[in-house]
Amino acid sequence: MWNDPDLVALRDRLIETLRGYGRVAVAFSGGVDSTVVAQAARIARGDEAIAVTAVSDSLAEGELEEAEALARRIGIRHRVIRTEEFADPNYLRNGTDRCYFCKSELYGRLSGLLGELGVDVIASGANIDDAGDHRPGMRAASEHGVRHPLQECGLGKASVRALARAWDLPTWDKPATPCLSSRIAYGEDVTPERVRMIDQAERWLRQRGFRLLRVRYHKGDLARIEVPVEELPRLAEPGSRGELVAAFRALGFKFITLDLEGFRSGSLNAVIPPESLARSAAAGV
Repeated sequence: MWNDPDLVALRDRLIETLRGYGRVAVAFSGGVDSTVVAQAARIARGDEAIAVTAVSDSLAEGELEEAEALARRIGIRHRVIRTEEFADPNYLRNGTDRCYFCKSELYGRLSGLLGELGVDVIASGANIDDAGDHRPGMRAASEHGVRHPLQECGLGKASVRALARAWDLPTWDKPATPCLSSRIAYGEDVTPERVRMIDQAERWLRQRGFRLLRVRYHKGDLARIEVPVEELPRLAEPGSRGELVAAFRALGFKFITLDLEGFRSGSLNAVIPPESLARSAAAGV
């Protein structure tokens, strides 16, 4: 893969950008974006780079173990911290700005640990494709001086995956895994019980071979399942449908639906008024 001069140029630009940061802490979820940043930071800064993974009720089961394994594979120092966004009523009420309060908690804690971690800068895994989406968390990042090396280097998701593959990182084709709270419809309270229901429901689907999926929580304990359109018939078959309904009801869902539009990232943002999205884009969040 490194015989592609354009990819080599992107790699070198990213490494040089991180080298210019000084000692760096990477906000490390274990997704493909933050993994590429962590890999580049390790090359650029050696032991002056550290990956920090935040743990809370919104983290899906198994994600921490994957992040720990990735950090070992990269050879970067790794620190796990606990965040307490579930103690913030602004987060729990689940408005369209929920992500702002989550990231404020994360970056606030990381900023408070800069001296203890021995670093100068916090780096995120945001890429240029994130800039056009509704991401209030970017405002929190700006308030805490967080740097976005992928964006600074003009890297989108396709380029990030290409770098991950060339570095032989196992996350190169991993589907995006946003926090479990993002599955709960805006206006419905975020609770540990609800995110647990979602986590168990999505694991049930993965155990049956579904890879690209979301289970969205709506009012009245309703589950809206998104999988690629071509995979919908598998869930609608009489045998599978009965098994699915029984499993989801055992988890606490009262109503189980299949979304006929199929999987699409950020589908809950469809309820946000267009003028609000325009304001967010204009503000760079």
